Amino acid sequence: MSEAAIVPIRGFRNAKRRLDPILDPAQRESLARDLAIGVLSALAATPTFVVTDDDDVAQIAQGLGAAVVDDRERSLDLAVEAGVEMARAEGFDRLLIAHADLPFPESLGGLGSDIEPNDVLLVPDRHHDGTNVIVLAADVPFRFAYGPASFSRHLAEARRLGCRAVVVEDSPLGWDIDVPDDLATPPEWGPTSWMLQRQ
Repeated sequence: MSEAAIVPIRGFRNAKRRLDPILDPAQRESLARDLAIGVLSALAATPTFVVTDDDDVAQIAQGLGAAVVDDRERSLDLAVEAGVEMARAEGFDRLLIAHADLPFPESLGGLGSDIEPNDVLLVPDRHHDGTNVIVLAADVPFRFAYGPASFSRHLAEARRLGCRAVVVEDSPLGWDIDVPDDLATPPEWGPTSWMLQRQ
């Protein structure tokens, strides 16, 4: 089974505004870039489509071997759908959709390799609110619904389609960086991807 990854990235320059209380704009930009590089590096062995409207993101993605899907003025849902459409058109039959702000992306490669064709794998964030990663067969007509409480919507969508939802709990992939508390990552998980980028 051939797998492709889809990573939507809006841009680095104005990213992570909820970190304003502790990071200045240059620090937020650097953090967003380093996190994205970590995610794309973890997917180096997987054909990856980066969906973006940002030239800086596109340049970095191409430098890391990813294909770029140009996506101007779209919502996150539509950006993901654009990446999915491109992967389907190129003949991939399993898709992994991941956010670009995962500080522990090392286990992305091969995630869901053992799921059945009718399974939808979901990795919720640590609050069980957002959805950090989805893995599913390319022919599943899944309706993406990102934003607050997306995990419950994606879980309901899998059930609506008659798919078995495989929920990955207590995974480092459930940690993303949105608010200041998210920067205090568990020490037992080791250095984060952006720490490694700076070593």
